[in-house]
Amino acid sequence: MRQAIFKCAVFIFNSGACHGQTVQDWHYEWSDTDFSNSAIEFSEILSGGPPKDGIPAIDNPKFARVIDIKDIGQTEPVIYLKASTDIKAYPFRILMWHEIVNDTINNIPVTVTYCPLCNAAVVFDRRVAGKTLDFGVTGKLRYSDMIMYDRQTESWWQQFLGEAIVGEMTGTILKRLLAKIVLFGGFARKFSQGEVLISNHPRLRPYGENPYMKYDSSSYPFLYKGRYDGPGNAMSYIISVKKNAWLLSDIKATGEILHEGITIKWQEGMNSALDSSEIAEGRDIGFVEVYQQTGSGRLEVAYDMTFAFVFKAFQPDGQIHKL
Repeated sequence: MRQAIFKCAVFIFNSGACHGQTVQDWHYEWSDTDFSNSAIEFSEILSGGPPKDGIPAIDNPKFARVIDIKDIGQTEPVIYLKASTDIKAYPFRILMWHEIVNDTINNIPVTVTYCPLCNAAVVFDRRVAGKTLDFGVTGKLRYSDMIMYDRQTESWWQQFLGEAIVGEMTGTILKRLLAKIVLFGGFARKFSQGEVLISNHPRLRPYGENPYMKYDSSSYPFLYKGRYDGPGNAMSYIISVKKNAWLLSDIKATGEILHEGITIKWQEGMNSALDSSEIAEGRDIGFVEVYQQTGSGRLEVAYDMTFAFVFKAFQPDGQIHKL
């Protein structure tokens, strides 16, 4: 089904229909969105193909114990989230088809997000000014990155930044939570009592399939209005910490990078989710540990594992260091 959506989106973009949308057109679908309040140019927003909620967020997530999981490959990527004694994994094989999971961990309302076009996996606290927000997928993109919306005000939010860019909440920034991208087998070995997100309806989507086959080997990002001038190419995987980033290939070549007290260490064994038609068969791109050594041990540091064009688009003052 998502393959059809992807092909449809390609047709829409090539036909120029994406560029023909206006704010007036959006009003029919977004009658509760305050378009008079915006932090960006509307011309930067494109239709990704699916309509509002055409990619359905998960609002009542279901979990199973690690020992009961039989259908996830040991080297498949998952988002690992820990809060006190609550430990959860969110497999890319499910996030690929839903992109947003509204959940609660250790009594903290969270939204777990993944944008396949940017390989951007980011987790936020969804509480704002005493109000708990629920997020869905608009079907719109900005710089190829998913635009989310909250169901309480129908404001639009940039997924990679966690920032409201259109509507009543414009300018509000969600608190980002520490989360890691790791391989499922490593998570399972380390957290035998951990919980793993499973589908509420296993036959709803072809979970485990990648509808963006060879996307991370393509020469340019899908539906991206912009240019990229290196280092690497626009679709190079990078690891970023705030305004600093490094090509994943460089980290792999050196094994470890030390920058201003922060260590980034590459390890082999994790599949690309955006390579083969089956995620479990994707090429090994590896994963990283990012931490700061303190007197009491390692302090984990938040990072992004995304594409170079994404970092440049949303961190224009940032630097991709070439080793």
